[in-house]
Amino acid sequence: MAWQPYAQASMVIASQAAELKNRFRIDHMVDNLTLVIQRTYGSAPVVVILPDGSKWYSNRHPQTVKWVDGLAADMIYIEKPMPGPWQLLGNVVQGSTIKKISKLDIEVQPLPQPLYQGERLKVTARLLGDKLTMRMPGLDYMVEWTARFTSERLASDNNFATGTIIVGAYQDNGEKLDEVPDDGIFTGNPNLQQPTGHYVLNVTARNDVFEREYVMPFELSPQPINVKMEPNSDPLKDIWQIQLSVDESVVLLAQTHFEFELVGPAGLKLPITLQTVTSPDQILYLPKVTKFGSYRVKGYVVSTTVDGREIVLNLPEMFFNLIEPAAPAPTAQALAEKAAIQTAIEEQVAKDNAMFWIITINGVLFLVGVVGLVVWRKKQTLAKAMAAAEQRLNKNRVDEDKPKDSILQSVDLDDIDLSIPDDKT
Repeated sequence: MAWQPYAQASMVIASQAAELKNRFRIDHMVDNLTLVIQRTYGSAPVVVILPDGSKWYSNRHPQTVKWVDGLAADMIYIEKPMPGPWQLLGNVVQGSTIKKISKLDIEVQPLPQPLYQGERLKVTARLLGDKLTMRMPGLDYMVEWTARFTSERLASDNNFATGTIIVGAYQDNGEKLDEVPDDGIFTGNPNLQQPTGHYVLNVTARNDVFEREYVMPFELSPQPINVKMEPNSDPLKDIWQIQLSVDESVVLLAQTHFEFELVGPAGLKLPITLQTVTSPDQILYLPKVTKFGSYRVKGYVVSTTVDGREIVLNLPEMFFNLIEPAAPAPTAQALAEKAAIQTAIEEQVAKDNAMFWIITINGVLFLVGVVGLVVWRKKQTLAKAMAAAEQRLNKNRVDEDKPKDSILQSVDLDDIDLSIPDDKT
């Protein structure tokens, strides 16, 4: 694709600019200039060579110059450019041409009226040079689009205290609602889940080189289709139901279709579709649910207004719970049986505790008695031994005090055997 530097000037005519490869000439009548230069993807920013031979870089240039470099393009705004031949050095796309522009502007698709709360809306915007769409790879990264709603603070509106809120942006990347990347058409999907009332839409497209703004007053109206979860008298037996209300003065009943999803416990996801609405006030019966827990119903409706505009409305989520019923109250007989069982258990526990303590105390007393007996016997044995030892000690002392003759006399002669034993041959 050929690159197209765009020149925005206060007064530029066709004969005032000429191009030879990456060269172009600026006339002395040009007060300001905006260059948009397409280069190969991921390449370095271009180098601008002035008529006097001086050079500008994306990170080094006069303060009067504003420069934005993207992945595949450069945008340069120059105040009072030097007249004469200019040149660009860089990986500029081959076969490029210069297109002269006298005005840089934006074109924003106005919001439809009436516009409804929760509506799913696709809107577009374009960056224009001399009323022609600017289209080049990488332009999406170089321009920041922002959409804001500002409440007009009317006391009768629900958005009286809302203030200013950011509701979305515009992208040209081929994602979400954007159809084709880098086709020059920026696509937005504003968040319309806002309080109803009168607002001012403010769309800005800006970068460090330029800033443009679009302003539009509008009203956000209530949805012409209402849904409500009806209370259930007996959740365990009755089927949950949704009350649908369609305002036929706003939308066509025959072209109104509902799509819901029932989400519940254990990963339940059940689609529910109502293609034919036969009455402006109709009941939608949900499938019977049996698992206890929390449930929610989310969905949307597609319809056509009486003016012929196709609309998609995101419906508010609805919730209900299936609660397990409480167990029935026990009878007097059951209570008496339970009390008797509890009493028997308590008595058995008391007996077991008493037996435990009796055995424990008796065991302790027995051990104490055995230990006491052993200690007492050891003391008695020790006392007897000490008394015998003391008696022997006293006796030895008395024997030492007696003379030896008396000792001999004390021996009975009859006890001496004086017989000579027979000789044994």
